Amino acid sequence: MTQVTYHPFTPCGTVNAPPSKSDVHRAIICAALSRGKCTIAPVALSEDIKATIACVEALGAATHIEGSVLTVDGTHIFNTPTAVLNCRESGSTLRFFVPVAAAGGVNATFTGCGRLPERPIGVYTDALPPKGVTLQTEGGLPLTVSGRLKSGVFTVPGGVSSQFISGLLFALPLLRGDSDIILTSPMQSAGYVNMTIRTMAQFGIEVDMTDRGWHVRGGQHYIPTDYTTDGDWSQAAFFLAAGAIGGDVTVQGCNIDSAQGDRRIAALLREFGAEVLQDGGTVTARHKPLHGITIDAAQIPDLVPVLAVCGCFAEGETRIVNAARLRIKESDRLQTTAALLNALGGRAEELPDGLIITGVPRLKGGSADGCNDHRIVMAAAVCAANCAGDIACSDAWSINKSYPDFYADYADIGGSSQL
Repeated sequence: MTQVTYHPFTPCGTVNAPPSKSDVHRAIICAALSRGKCTIAPVALSEDIKATIACVEALGAATHIEGSVLTVDGTHIFNTPTAVLNCRESGSTLRFFVPVAAAGGVNATFTGCGRLPERPIGVYTDALPPKGVTLQTEGGLPLTVSGRLKSGVFTVPGGVSSQFISGLLFALPLLRGDSDIILTSPMQSAGYVNMTIRTMAQFGIEVDMTDRGWHVRGGQHYIPTDYTTDGDWSQAAFFLAAGAIGGDVTVQGCNIDSAQGDRRIAALLREFGAEVLQDGGTVTARHKPLHGITIDAAQIPDLVPVLAVCGCFAEGETRIVNAARLRIKESDRLQTTAALLNALGGRAEELPDGLIITGVPRLKGGSADGCNDHRIVMAAAVCAANCAGDIACSDAWSINKSYPDFYADYADIGGSSQL
């Protein structure tokens, strides 16, 4: 369990946004399903992306990485009758591939580690068996999926995870007949579904929105495409927040027209009171006195830890609501975010579905538990932008799950991380 020590600093500088992990996941799957050769760039080999690459290979695709360019050859996808798909700790990978494997008629066993075996998969155990798929599980992983997915009407809740809907969207065009996805509850993290649909469209797949969900025509074919990935707004948020809290930080490569819901970070930092400038794909956040706001996190769950850090330095009270789903992430992120801030001298109160943060002039520093959660460890780094003393945080290398270059990029804005 490696510890990282963050030293107090004044954030200043420019950093390039890393490739969007969410975008890369989707492009890899669409490329593999195209049954041809595609390039995807730029790509960063986080642990989650390695999991998705391994899973397309397990289903028969071939891949090659050179620098930041990933080549995916899906010529032999689904040519294997059985496969073991190790999803590591990636919830996206697991939930995307279950219906994809079933659409290909592959007898697939899904495994994973960390908290992934405990994360919900009940949407599929309810929705897939009526469509010809058998799922064997004792409530989590390992999960064995057999049979071939049939088209039809899929009734799913919108409030558990958008990843289930994206998984179905990837698979349904491969089926013979048309299908409909009907939501039984309001959609959360809608931006991620929109991202899936946009990526699929670049590979030639059409999805139609309906009053209650989506209609997907069967018998479609993914078309081999060379794909350019977006910069990652979720990761850019850590640096922009640091600038808003105590400095002047520019992030390049943030597509303002991105389907990523987390592009809202720019508007939210403005609402806090920071100066935020946008020019094409370049975003700059500068410190101004911050004040507390209320944040509905239903569509932006990944931003909650870093937004909570902003609230820590905002005058008055910041409330984060509609965030109950964070309890089933890599950690219980409501609990671990509150614990992080309180351990360093902040004032955070945990609610069943959110947080109340009361601003303080400055944090004191101290020791924090990273909880093997990449977003908690990176949020701790942002705390150092207005902290009287050092911050010692456990689980330093959990950042490899999503952002292996984080410490190098953190140094580009003046951050000091001693490992």
